[in-house]
Amino acid sequence: MRATFRVEDDLPSHLAQGVFVPGKSYAAWIRFSNGNGDPNRSDAKGDSRGMAIKLLGVPGEKILPDEKDEQTQDFVMIDHPVFVVDDPAHYLTMIARSASKSIWVRLLAPLAMGFRGALNFVAISTSTITSPLEARYWSVTAYQLGTGAQRVAIKFSARPAQPPTAKRPRQPGRDFLREVMGQQLSERAFTFDFLVQPRTSMAMSVERTTVEWPESAARFYKVATVTIPKQSFSSPAQDAFCESLSFTPWHALPEHRPLGGINRVRRVVYQEISRARHEMNGTPRREPTGDEVFA
Repeated sequence: MRATFRVEDDLPSHLAQGVFVPGKSYAAWIRFSNGNGDPNRSDAKGDSRGMAIKLLGVPGEKILPDEKDEQTQDFVMIDHPVFVVDDPAHYLTMIARSASKSIWVRLLAPLAMGFRGALNFVAISTSTITSPLEARYWSVTAYQLGTGAQRVAIKFSARPAQPPTAKRPRQPGRDFLREVMGQQLSERAFTFDFLVQPRTSMAMSVERTTVEWPESAARFYKVATVTIPKQSFSSPAQDAFCESLSFTPWHALPEHRPLGGINRVRRVVYQEISRARHEMNGTPRREPTGDEVFA
């Protein structure tokens, strides 16, 4: 769905870096997603939910060599503040087991996460929401903000700016979350506060993605407002456009470089998933411009 991303007018210098140019406004595409790989799984069941923001018209050379001249910047989040693994080897084992054709091997996937990761997995996979527009999302992993002596490790989050109003249907359909969003956006706009959380202590590891940085020790600062205007987003053409988009934490300016081992693994995983999906769909990989029009 279409959105705008407007940076706050007044930001301290250590936050006003990269895309966070005070007063700057970007057009954006936002994709809400589910985590489970089964396309027939009901929205009524527990699952992780994702929010990915792609800013448009972002100047500057990007990190990925084959996309260095693209004019977009991605922010990828899920509706949980921590991840299920913090070790790259465990991450690869989990992915391999989850992709196995053997149900018994797939059932063993959580064992690759360790005790803390398994607890996180249970919390994430059993979580339910009433509307993706009313959930909070976190980056889970750490990122660099700025370059050189001004750089700092951060995490980021998108928090709904209005109180929740959606209610779970008595008999929710398989796609009830999509239906709820369609109904809500046919009536009014929704906004999120985009927040960054600078690290305040080296004890807040960029490697331990299974452990949350406590807000009591490292506060979040609002740096932008994400506005999703009233709109209709459900059409075959727009669905096909969404399917052809790729989001990755590594599609970014150097000022927003992903940090840590898990993010380094994600660089390869996201790239290969995108390549395979576009080959299967028979579509080229290209970044949007914001000029897209759908019937």
